[in-house]
Amino acid sequence: MNIFVSADAQPGGRGSVHMPFQTIQEAANVAMPGDIVVVGPGVYREWVDPVTGGTEDAPITFHAQEAGQAVITGAEPLPKWTHVAGNIWTARVSNEIFQDRNPYTTLVSGDWYIKDKVAHLGDVFLNGKSMYEVTGPEGVYHPVQSMASWDPDFSVYTWYCNQDTRKNETVFLANFQGLDPNQEKVEYSVRPACFYPKREGVNYITLSGFTICMAATQWAPPTAYQEGMVGPHWSKGWVIEDCEIYESKCCGISLGKYLQPNNDNKWLRWKYKDGTQTERECICQAQREGWTKEAIGGHTIRRCNIHHCGQTGIVGHLGGVFSTIEDNHIHHINNKQNLAGAEIGGIKMHAAIDVTIRKNHIHHCTRGLWLDWQAQGTRVTGNLFHDNTLPNLKDVTEVPQEALVGMGEDIFVEVSHGPTLIDNNVLLSARALKLCSQGVAVIHNLIGGSLAAVGTGTNNGAKTLSSPRYTPYHVPHRTEIAGFMTFLHGDVRFFNNIFVQQPVHPFFQPSLDHPPVPNDWDDGNFRVGTCPYNGYPTFREWDREFDGYCGMGSPASDRYYMHLPVWCKGNVYANGAKPWDKEMEYTVMADAVYLELVEKEDGCFLETDLYDLLEDLPETDALNTERLGMAFEPEQKFENPDGTPIDFNLDYNGTTRSLLHPMPGPFETASSSIQSLVGKGWQYKNCASRRLDGDEEA
Repeated sequence: MNIFVSADAQPGGRGSVHMPFQTIQEAANVAMPGDIVVVGPGVYREWVDPVTGGTEDAPITFHAQEAGQAVITGAEPLPKWTHVAGNIWTARVSNEIFQDRNPYTTLVSGDWYIKDKVAHLGDVFLNGKSMYEVTGPEGVYHPVQSMASWDPDFSVYTWYCNQDTRKNETVFLANFQGLDPNQEKVEYSVRPACFYPKREGVNYITLSGFTICMAATQWAPPTAYQEGMVGPHWSKGWVIEDCEIYESKCCGISLGKYLQPNNDNKWLRWKYKDGTQTERECICQAQREGWTKEAIGGHTIRRCNIHHCGQTGIVGHLGGVFSTIEDNHIHHINNKQNLAGAEIGGIKMHAAIDVTIRKNHIHHCTRGLWLDWQAQGTRVTGNLFHDNTLPNLKDVTEVPQEALVGMGEDIFVEVSHGPTLIDNNVLLSARALKLCSQGVAVIHNLIGGSLAAVGTGTNNGAKTLSSPRYTPYHVPHRTEIAGFMTFLHGDVRFFNNIFVQQPVHPFFQPSLDHPPVPNDWDDGNFRVGTCPYNGYPTFREWDREFDGYCGMGSPASDRYYMHLPVWCKGNVYANGAKPWDKEMEYTVMADAVYLELVEKEDGCFLETDLYDLLEDLPETDALNTERLGMAFEPEQKFENPDGTPIDFNLDYNGTTRSLLHPMPGPFETASSSIQSLVGKGWQYKNCASRRLDGDEEA
């Protein structure tokens, strides 16, 4: 059955085409499995709470009648501004409007949040773009450009709020830099979500074609209830497609963890256990309380434009297992730099078990993709990554040494046992891969950035004592825990990649050959190539450690705690990129290589002479699951989520590879390499700075 909604409808509708409902929530209250809720153009200022789920064969679908023209927003208009002086204006709102919590008395906080970054959950928006909160009136009267921001010119549009407790009102003070707020579109975020069920287990919902924006979401670490502007809330089988999602205070889409009242931000609230221990307890508790493949996960996020959120575009812990994230444009995440902590990225997922991340375009984020803990069976394939780094790095003359720890990269795999498969990607940021992990296969990629933090990141910050981070691994293709172990590093494979050293910021130039002394979290490397694994054993060297008797009573040995082996073959190194010191079959290109990503009207293209210069290539092997072997700790192969083997017989653009000696890198032929890396569609428009006039159609 079709149920109709129109923002122009009169109250008292019946959901028919001639008498539609006025709100989406009215339709959500009556929708049953198999129903399609057709939502007309307009602005819907509501938190849609689906009360009934669908089934695998009969999902409930919420469908925007015109793509992008049905806007679900967590904000309300903020009218009636009074001029104070110069560029300064003030306005008041009654706190009665905040039904769930007051986002202007509630601060962003949680485990792994840097508390020195003081920010409320709420925001003030000028023509669809969030202004910059300051901590006192001085920052409104005399704003200072934030050079930490990606948009320093807009950072002087500032606001501050306080409470009039006698009148129960929130009072705003704002600097509009010469604009009249009564003539502009000014809004403020009111609701903590836009499309998100309040209860768990609302399964098989499809959300298609909406614009969703401006919710006052809370920080979402893995040890807390992970809320988002949109999300399934601990359920199964959601599809979120063809949506534009932007300006969530913290997270755009959450595939995250349910509420565990006894263990919600426990590290912040009860100081005697560190965060990694409480996270281990979260995982074990979830397994006891129904975290299974049959009940949780299996979601799809596709063809969405996700941008300008404060913490993440997509976040998840435990709840995102067995999901697919594909064909999305994820960009400009954490660009205001008003939030900081260890949970920031275009995508930040813990326990991405059997998650496939493919054909996405991820750029201009503080960090592109962060796979933290339990990236077991995770495959990252056919994606374009670039400009995932510190903001405005090209314009900065000095970068503090301590900034290395927060320096972003395209992909960060942290304290996971694998198997994690990274294949057929284009990675062009200054740092391509941060690998505080093991059990990773990196094959057929074009890598224009360094491998960072190799061998670090597994201690938990104790001052003088050993503090290894033990993390779980799982029964293959299941959620059940098979064991816990710390990290030995290694157990990595680099086959058929092309490494191209690109120019780096002058501040990092000394790090090319003399990186700073590593700390527990980062080694500061900017030299491209597999050379950070110098000194790691080959398989034969590692295997010899186990010759003879290895059981109880054998002589003391480091064999069970030494670095695991490295495999490298068929890689190409250009512009000074350097191979692993034990690599045998590789090519170092003598000529300088030109490499540039160019954005045109019909897509992003790679301009390069690389394929004109490739000669005397190493004898590459056609790659498949058997060739890659298995990840050491979980004893699981690099295979599909259903356990079937993978043949890497197609390149980035779907061109068939040679069955004998495929071309290194993500492109099998020069003609394949000059195709558009990502096309242009409606979902790629940047709507963060667009102007919406009134409450009519967006």
